[in-house]
Amino acid sequence: MDYTDLRTVKQLAQEAPFVTESTLRWWIYHANRNGFDTVLIKIGGRVYIDKRAFNKWLEGQRLAAPDSEAA
Repeated sequence: MDYTDLRTVKQLAQEAPFVTESTLRWWIYHANRNGFDTVLIKIGGRVYIDKRAFNKWLEGQRLAAPDSEAA
């Protein structure tokens, strides 16, 4: 993992305008049930989000498999 991929909730919400800080915090609170725990890094009392792992987790949330013909 590259430390430059770590983001705070506020930083990720600014970079990804489709998701709010509130939504990210809800996902963090329920991380053990929604799989979001795989993107979290806890250092001391702070929680960071691994941006690469977040993108992978987000891709896994698709309702249907991507269309292979579009590739």
